[in-house]
Amino acid sequence: MSDKRNVWLDGIMGVAVGDALGLPVQFLSREELVEDPVTGMRPCDLYRSPIGTWSDDTAMTMAMLDSIKRLGHVDAENIMQNFVKWLYENAFSANDQCIDVGATCYYGIENYKKHGDIYTCGKNGEYANGNGSLMRTMPICLYYAEKVKSGDATIEEAINDIHLVSALTHNHLRACMACGLYFFCVSEIVYGEGDLITRLQNGMNEGFKFYGRDNDSFKENYKEFKNYGWFLDIKEFASVPADSIRSTGYVVDTFEAAIWSLINTDSYRDAMIKAVNLGDDTDTVAAIAGGLAGLYYGYESIPEEWLAVLRKRDWIIDSCT
Repeated sequence: MSDKRNVWLDGIMGVAVGDALGLPVQFLSREELVEDPVTGMRPCDLYRSPIGTWSDDTAMTMAMLDSIKRLGHVDAENIMQNFVKWLYENAFSANDQCIDVGATCYYGIENYKKHGDIYTCGKNGEYANGNGSLMRTMPICLYYAEKVKSGDATIEEAINDIHLVSALTHNHLRACMACGLYFFCVSEIVYGEGDLITRLQNGMNEGFKFYGRDNDSFKENYKEFKNYGWFLDIKEFASVPADSIRSTGYVVDTFEAAIWSLINTDSYRDAMIKAVNLGDDTDTVAAIAGGLAGLYYGYESIPEEWLAVLRKRDWIIDSCT
């Protein structure tokens, strides 16, 4: 797949469009969306922003993308400096203003701005398990998927950096592990074979295998990856009723909602519509699902009427080349 398409464009645009589709109905309940379901792009009255506006999910993704593309490697310090520019200078944003910032991301960026230490700035503990690091992880996952495939990096190096970049704001193994599992899914979608469920399952299997290794971290890893038990059998997970899927800002709920939306649809459009209409943290669920859907179905699968109104579409395209 990777030699035929620009997978950076597929994945990053998938994130941005999902984010923009979900932002106008962020925090609406599932019951409210049953009464008025999302079927396409809407103006973002919540943030008094025009149609096609995207939020912190895409802004932080673009901040990371800029750093990796500009430097040619992963530099957590430089990524954090870009996050500071986003939060305090309105860089990397849809409308040149900071739209939405989660409390944990704000804490980490503010802490770094004050003390300048990337290893201690992120919040830790149980309440550091929001979805704010998973939502922005696509660029580093794509970078290391390519590097591991070419033999220029090991999986251990990839996961170490992915965890470090998550920990800039979300310094808990559960949140870091979600980013790691996402990396394995990205790698399988880009370089694997089979249908979407097969690639997602293979990715999760590789992730569980990595985290389940018998090493010094085994006990801690095992305790945490039990939180992702539904991903042990994704085909069975597809049959879980919607009433059992939560779409809150908790990283496990968000990841589950995103994967469930993907495996119960067969197009980018339908996956995004399903993800958004789950309600609650609509922009982030759709952004996380959208990145994977974009990789699998391709940029060309994203509805043109959605792309046509996306804020800074050309800039995103240029950033992905």
